[in-house]
Amino acid sequence: MFFDFESGASVSSADASWLLGHHETYATEVAPAAPARTSYDGLVLPGDFPDPTICKIGDTYWASATTAEWGAVFPLFKSTDLVHWELVSHVFPGRLPEWCDSNFWAPELFYEGGRVYLYYTARRKGGVLSVAVASAERPEGPYTDHGPLVGEAAGSIDGFPIRDENGVLHLVWKNDGNSRNRATPIWAQRLNEHKMKLVGKRHELFRNDAPWEGPLVEGSAMVHHNGYFYMFYAGNACCGKYCTYAEGVARSRTLLGPWEKCPQNPILTDNRHWKCPGHGTVAEKDGRWFLMHHAYAANSHEFVGRQGLLSEFTWNAQGWPEFVNNSPQAEPLADVSRLDVTDRFGGDALNLNWQWPVGQLPRLRVADNQLRLGANPTRLGSLLVRRTTAATYTASVVVRAEELAGDTFAGIGAVGDPYNALVVAYGNQRLQFWHVKSGQKNVLADVLLESTAALGLRLECWGGSRYRFAYSPDGGRNWEPLRTEGFAINGTYLPPWDRGVRVGLLAQGNEASTVAFERFTLRNQR
Repeated sequence: MFFDFESGASVSSADASWLLGHHETYATEVAPAAPARTSYDGLVLPGDFPDPTICKIGDTYWASATTAEWGAVFPLFKSTDLVHWELVSHVFPGRLPEWCDSNFWAPELFYEGGRVYLYYTARRKGGVLSVAVASAERPEGPYTDHGPLVGEAAGSIDGFPIRDENGVLHLVWKNDGNSRNRATPIWAQRLNEHKMKLVGKRHELFRNDAPWEGPLVEGSAMVHHNGYFYMFYAGNACCGKYCTYAEGVARSRTLLGPWEKCPQNPILTDNRHWKCPGHGTVAEKDGRWFLMHHAYAANSHEFVGRQGLLSEFTWNAQGWPEFVNNSPQAEPLADVSRLDVTDRFGGDALNLNWQWPVGQLPRLRVADNQLRLGANPTRLGSLLVRRTTAATYTASVVVRAEELAGDTFAGIGAVGDPYNALVVAYGNQRLQFWHVKSGQKNVLADVLLESTAALGLRLECWGGSRYRFAYSPDGGRNWEPLRTEGFAINGTYLPPWDRGVRVGLLAQGNEASTVAFERFTLRNQR
């Protein structure tokens, strides 16, 4: 058995292959039969997991990814085979580091001397993007934050630690010059042996100067192989409907250069299944080489977000890494229902896959098969959300409607961020549909609905952007559509530039009020 990190359920090993779209290929000889060769190319982190990192510690692989403006910050997954991944904790599960408040990007795990270090990007309160470091005695934590290492005027992001040819530890990072319409040099500077302070002078390794790189190079990940330092890096526009991202590679005999970019760059580009692949970290298993990176699924694109893939590469005769057909070989999941979620709020703790606006962990309690969510009067109220993993899905929840205090609303919605959402909500014996765009809420439907003990609320989504809502006065047995002017509501505006759409539960009202939710479900379709 293994643990399904999305649903929280145990799944038999016979059904395990969905996590990676895992498959095997067999030799065609009749006799003797060649041993099966496992394919590791696949979807390993379904949902919105950009900028993934991977690090082997002992016999276990550990991974994390960008969480941006959602907490808990930086998930920690583990796997012993690169196929089955388990979410076990977060780097910052509750309180944020004191110095920063947003843009939690590009974590990079580094293990040395029996201690784990996580280099990451965040924004100083009222200030610039900076690269910082946290550490722990065990990869699952708990982590102690040590604050920022570097924050240039244009911003500093995507830190990666590596020792040079003489064993001297350096930090490699990107100057975020593209945020000011400038070039984006990749810098390297010595780290002290405590791994928590830069010393000496910085050195430029290279910058964006090739046409395919467009306005930037970023996401450096390095490996030393056959006498060369190889830097895998991403170029061009990372995110959204018009992204042009791709992955390149450069190499040098010495860490500080001179660096040579691969003549075949970019070495990882689009295909019919995956768009804008890039920003990853290298791993090795049994003499085989892999890049864990992100890409948009072509059939869901920005609505689901950048998903975590594993792509195998080999070394060619010229010593450069090569991917088959210069593109991810992961197959889309044949059965997206494998990613369905049912959360009955059992036990006494919230499932680790729930998220909230960063720095705004709501008051909550899980007990007696209920989630009791403390209300908040601002914006959408208190929010708990789940990543989506397909473009077409249905989500529902049951609300203990008779327990709602006056002027308190309970709802379910498609949430881009706290300022952009489509919500069906109940309160004051009114069922309402909220259209929230750029922080402006318009109530597009308002129906008198007698109080009921258990009220089901449901949203349906097609293609990532078309929504319809329904309610069930009998707690989910029979459903009535919430009538709006059109058959479906357009949610194209929902995804932020760098994130996918999430399904969320909300409690809006006086902070003394609480909403009781039961039985959340998320059902996917192709």
